[in-house]
Amino acid sequence: MQIYSTQDKSLRVTMREAVLQGMPATGGLYMPVQIPEMSGQFFSALPERALPEIALGIAGKFFADEIPTDMLESIVHDAINFDAPVVPIKENIHTLELFHGPTLAFKDFGARFMARVMAYFTQKQDEDLTILVATSGDTGSAVASGFLGVESIRVIILYPKNKVSRIQEKQFTTLGQNITALEIDGTFDDCQRLVKSAFTNKALNEQIRLSSANSINIARLIPQTFYYFHAFGQIRQQTDKPVIISVPSGNYGNLTAGLIAKKMGLPIKRFIAASNTNDVVPVYLHTGNFKPRPSVETISNAMDVGDPSNFQRMLELYDHDIAKIRNDIAGLSYDDEITRQAIREVYSETGYLMDPHGSVGFLALQDYLEYEDNSIGIFLETAHPAKFLETVQPLVNSEVRIPNRLQQALERKKKSVSLSNEFDEFREFLLA
Repeated sequence: MQIYSTQDKSLRVTMREAVLQGMPATGGLYMPVQIPEMSGQFFSALPERALPEIALGIAGKFFADEIPTDMLESIVHDAINFDAPVVPIKENIHTLELFHGPTLAFKDFGARFMARVMAYFTQKQDEDLTILVATSGDTGSAVASGFLGVESIRVIILYPKNKVSRIQEKQFTTLGQNITALEIDGTFDDCQRLVKSAFTNKALNEQIRLSSANSINIARLIPQTFYYFHAFGQIRQQTDKPVIISVPSGNYGNLTAGLIAKKMGLPIKRFIAASNTNDVVPVYLHTGNFKPRPSVETISNAMDVGDPSNFQRMLELYDHDIAKIRNDIAGLSYDDEITRQAIREVYSETGYLMDPHGSVGFLALQDYLEYEDNSIGIFLETAHPAKFLETVQPLVNSEVRIPNRLQQALERKKKSVSLSNEFDEFREFLLA
């Protein structure tokens, strides 16, 4: 499969090159020259297919040219060894639970798949690979878990000081081995800027082989399409109503994956970009103007992004035509007070406990469905609510059980390196 750069459409690389480079040295992001389409037979069989079987069919469209079928099958079954069930919440409202992986967050899908693909692509190389990843919470733990102990790959995780939950921080700062955590004095946007600056610094790239594990890496994005197909198949077991999906959005990798799935033929009627007060994309959808701004801190911290990277890919998918974008995507945003209220009310009415990100997705879906009487909706529950214990437990006046995997992380000792948000200091750390 040929891959191009959103910054330079004349640039062509292989999937292997795109995965190992992470992003083009000249800037921009990698995108497939052509989005493959799934067959009618594939869609008709979705309701009966298990997630790994669905994943293998999709992955083959992107990686078959460079990974043998038996190896790709092994990668998929090893990486996607947990389910993503659709759970009913209210009439015509369901949630897609994406927190059943090892680190209890949706990032497990992309991180585990990507780690195994990278390990395959680098197995015959002598030079070590350094993975850079910026995280506002769950990306760090998923990437750390996915790459832990992988030979010849070093992972450096950048996260904003005091801006991730205690459990999230413990998950990726306590592992050691080939995982290093950098506590950056700044915001997630600062962390993301440092990573992007490293990739575009020619002198640095001449000395170190760098790649990315954020959703800027195409190998992180593709496996996130898997669960959209799986969710649609589960809904089709119950109803043939049109499907609307609400996606809690920060860096917009999750929504972009859904849009890629739609381009592959998945008949989703509408996507909702559900945002907290960092609402640059909903504002763009309403006004036509995209104006990045410094992120603000909220209780849905993984969505605290003021300049989302994957917005470039969204524009590419629709030829930079806002009319086409608006036809497929609606944008709604909510503040912390409303987000807390939804967690409290849904738990009181149904017994279902949402995390702060899922709560934003629920709110957007509920509001949108008021105008879509004949549709059924799914919102993404992206992380286990226990990862946000300090936020959700006071709202429900009930003890929230902490899964064993999280409790074990809390008991481990934190290991991190503190840095400023200056690139020169970060570059010196990498070279040292």
